[in-house]
Amino acid sequence: MIKINETAWRAMVAHAEAKFPNECCGAMIGRIDGDTKDVTIAEPLENAYDGAQGARYELRPEDLLAADKKARAAGLDLIGVFHSHPDCDAYFSKTDLENSCPWYSFVVLSIKGGKFDHANSFLPNAEQTEAKKEELLWPKS
Repeated sequence: MIKINETAWRAMVAHAEAKFPNECCGAMIGRIDGDTKDVTIAEPLENAYDGAQGARYELRPEDLLAADKKARAAGLDLIGVFHSHPDCDAYFSKTDLENSCPWYSFVVLSIKGGKFDHANSFLPNAEQTEAKKEELLWPKS
């Protein structure tokens, strides 16, 4: 299960809505305790994809490494990555799966008409052939 606190959730939604109609991306930082992940910090990152960003995102490895370093310096964990899907549902695409890391959670935010609609979290397997849905809890407002 992945739980996202209000501050981190607001930052994720604000970043996704601000980048609409493009995909946004970022890192989720917090604590991992067994099967429970508590996200306390959302670190917006730049979408470095060199093509049409409305249908794809790309993280620079150095940006993800910097987020991991920030997490460790604070005694926290890099829990995973979030990104948005503009004007479509929050699913884990074939491209998302192929570019995933099996040790991270991946939260996808559906942004329809520039506003948050819904979200899902996914856990890819080690072979990156499938990603199961992970229970996701966020502050409802």
